[in-house]
Amino acid sequence: MKKFIKFGEDVEGYNIPVLNEREIRAAAGILFLATFLSLMFILFNGNFVPIKYVITIFLTDFLIRVFINPRFSPSLILARLIVRNQTPEYVGAAQKKFAWVIGVVLAATMFVFFIMVNAYSPITGIICLICLIFLFFESAFGICLGCMFYPLFFKDKVQYCPGEVCDVKNKQEIQKTSKAQLLVLLAFTALAVLMVWFMNDRFSEKPYDFFGIDKTEQTIKE
Repeated sequence: MKKFIKFGEDVEGYNIPVLNEREIRAAAGILFLATFLSLMFILFNGNFVPIKYVITIFLTDFLIRVFINPRFSPSLILARLIVRNQTPEYVGAAQKKFAWVIGVVLAATMFVFFIMVNAYSPITGIICLICLIFLFFESAFGICLGCMFYPLFFKDKVQYCPGEVCDVKNKQEIQKTSKAQLLVLLAFTALAVLMVWFMNDRFSEKPYDFFGIDKTEQTIKE
């Protein structure tokens, strides 16, 4: 029973339970895509059905992760299959559990609003945005935003963070950002602002059908 209900894996060379960060990032990407697409249905079609399925799956998945065992989380199992040929990157399980508890709270709140009450509000919109930001940062950058709050509640030292960000160390040369690079970034940002200022009217024009396919189809239907 202890092997079934457990959080984290025992890996040789690590003195605490750990998880595979590559699987976690892949699973976050899967959940991000599902959540994002379901929100597009709401924005463009006013269809709330997909988000209700996603919320239910999201909550169930995180409940399994936190209260049973991450090994049996459907999204993590799928992620493991996807990244099975990649070398594991082990991270501490404790801070991930704390982050996923936050996920459970957010998903449970959404479940109450959308499934039980069958209503939406600014609260649901804000929670959806928070979930998307958390999932995007995890999947795209390998940054666990929920893990950053762990030291505020627990005094024990955080170990085995993604990218070894917990360990104080000097940056390697390839990690440093030069003044020239910062100037390029600043110039690019200024260019984007100028494009919005001067080109908005041009960009707002609806493209025409170059080959006239839509007109042909409309004529056939008539």
